[in-house]
Amino acid sequence: VQVVESGGGLVQAGESLTLECAASGSIYELNDMGWYRQAPGKQRDLVASINSNGITNYADSVKGRFTVSRDNAKLMMFLQMNGLKPEDTGVYYCRVDYTNWGSLEQTRWGQGTQVTVSA
Repeated sequence: VQVVESGGGLVQAGESLTLECAASGSIYELNDMGWYRQAPGKQRDLVASINSNGITNYADSVKGRFTVSRDNAKLMMFLQMNGLKPEDTGVYYCRVDYTNWGSLEQTRWGQGTQVTVSA
């Protein structure tokens, strides 16, 4: 199973970006999915998550600005980021929890996509 993020880039404060996460391979069913952010010199923190029922959870710092969504048929997850701030800068990682065709529950991470917000 592979997980690939895309959509990162360099933007100015106040602008928007949409990140995409695409999963592929031997996936029977997607379970929870999440976006994480790792700023330079800091730990990787949860930004937003969405479960298989579409229930979402956000870090306090992004509530009202970021929206996470998913397309189960396409095995994809999205993160719409509005009103970006310099403190949103970091590498954004996608985490995918899934059940494979052997009924095993597993987790895969993507390689990350860089988001840089200039003041």
